[in-house]
Order: sequence, then structure tokens, then C-alpha cells
Amino acid sequence: MVEAMRRHMGLGLLAMLLSCAAFGTSGPFAKALIEAGWTPGAVVLARITGAALVLLPFTLWVVRGRWGVLLRALPHAAFYGALAVAAAQLGYFQAVARMPVGVALLVEYLGIVLVVLWVWALTRRAPHRLTLVGIVLALVGLALVLDVTGQATPDLVGVLWGLLAATGLAGHYVLAARPTPLPAVAFAGLGLTTGAVALALVGALGVIPMEVGAATVSVAGADVPAWVALAELVVVAAALAYVLGILGARHLGSTLASFVGLTEVLFAVLFAWLVLAELPGLIQLLGGVVLLGGVVVVRLGERDRDRATAREADFEVPSPVA
Repeated sequence: MVEAMRRHMGLGLLAMLLSCAAFGTSGPFAKALIEAGWTPGAVVLARITGAALVLLPFTLWVVRGRWGVLLRALPHAAFYGALAVAAAQLGYFQAVARMPVGVALLVEYLGIVLVVLWVWALTRRAPHRLTLVGIVLALVGLALVLDVTGQATPDLVGVLWGLLAATGLAGHYVLAARPTPLPAVAFAGLGLTTGAVALALVGALGVIPMEVGAATVSVAGADVPAWVALAELVVVAAALAYVLGILGARHLGSTLASFVGLTEVLFAVLFAWLVLAELPGLIQLLGGVVLLGGVVVVRLGERDRDRATAREADFEVPSPVA
């Protein structure tokens, strides 16, 4: 039994790490396209539509004969697609167009703090003291990341787009870990499909510009066809990343998955350096460490609060009398 649990956790950990590495490539390759004249909306739509088509045959195969299950899971998957796919990616790519990749991703990772604040507002129950300390650290780290006291004024529009991405990230961890009868590949495929439909409708209404740029982009100092960057975004940074991320979240749970998910920032900074020769400044790197430290403390506080709640429940429920 113990050995099976270890394999279960090991599989989840491996899936999450690979998912984070795959997701970490999205910012650099998307920014290469954006700098070549592609609008963020067009890049996101191409990415999630392509990924949905890649996963379509697998989705149809695993749900064959289970159409009732598919229909019952549709609202859950549609909400995931609109929030965790379309909103998160659009917000992140719009932020990437206005600030360095690492900085945009650090703003997005405030999503974990947003979940805590949302639960606090709904339940009227104050978070654990460690959680409050973590929130303060995260906000201080964000101020350093945005260099609000330095020479460069942070791009307010970019920050707002980053906060939209943070909201989408929060939705990803909450919704991906929620039990569903759909296998991970089917849930990812359905979520990507609904996200693509939602974004296409927004683009058709003219709310988000959808413009295709140059046929070549600069990647790691070399000119490559734009379709190469798009293929990477579709196959690696979307289809593979989402399937592995959902699989990892189901094996680890939302709390542990979000801890492991912090490694995406490290992967993103590494790939931004390799692909774009882009690195945050020293103050921003320091702020990133403080911000990520704050997120870790938030998670530790939430874990301790959950354990305390469980102990109180065990104490208060009387044992049955024989």
C-alpha cells in the first residue's frame, strides 16, 4: 500500500515538473512571435486551437460510448477553459508584450495569494498567521519585481493583464484538482476547445485584436519560420503541458501541485535567457525570491490551518456509544 502511494506521488511529481518545464517555454516563444508583429490574441488563439485539435482524437477515443459523462462534465470543463486557459493565457501573453517574461510570470503567480483572499472573503474566517505573513512578503516582493521605487515606471496595463493571468492561474489549480469522471487528456482537450471557442468569439467581436505578423521570428539569435514557434506553443507548451499539469494536480492535490508549480518561474527565466537573451535585473531577481518565498509561506499557513481544522473536527464529533 505504501509502495503504491509512493509510486502515485512520484508519478504526480514527475508529471508536474515536466508540465512546469513545458509551460515555462510559452512566454519566450510567444514573445518571439509578438516582437515579429503577431498580436497576443492571435498567438493565444493559434496556440489553444492547435492544442485542442492535437488532443481531439485522444479525447474522442477515451470518451467513446460515455457521452453522458462528457455532457455532465461539460460545465466544469467549460469554466476551466474560459478561466484557466483563455483568460490565463491571454493575460500572460498581453503582459509579456509589455514587460520581461520572468516579471510577467511572477505577477501571474500572485494567483495563489488571490485564492486565499477570495476564500477569506467568502468564509469570513481569517487566514493562519503564517498566511498573513506570506501575503505581506508576496506584496513586498511584487513591489521589488515591478521596481516601483526605481527609475523605470512599471507598465500599469501590463500589470493589470498579469493580474488577469493570476486569476486564471488560481482557477487552474482549483479546477484541475477537482474530481471529475473524465480522464486528464479528455478534460484538457475539452477545456482547450471551450477556451478556443470563447477567445474566437471575443476576437470576432473585435474586443481583442487578432493580427498575424511576420513569417519568420528570432529565436536564440537565429531566424526561424514562425510556424516552428507556433508548433512549439501548440504541442509542447499547451497540449503536453496541460495534460501533464492536470494529471499531476490529480495525483498531488491542488496544494502540493501549486508548490511544485513554482518551478515554472525558474524554467521560464531559464528559457527567456536561452531564447531571448532576457534576464530580469538584480532588484527584480531579489523581488522574485521574496515573492516566491511569500507564496511558499502562504501555502504553509494554509496547510497548518487545514490540519488544525481537521483536529478540531475530530475532537468535536462525539464517538458513538456502543
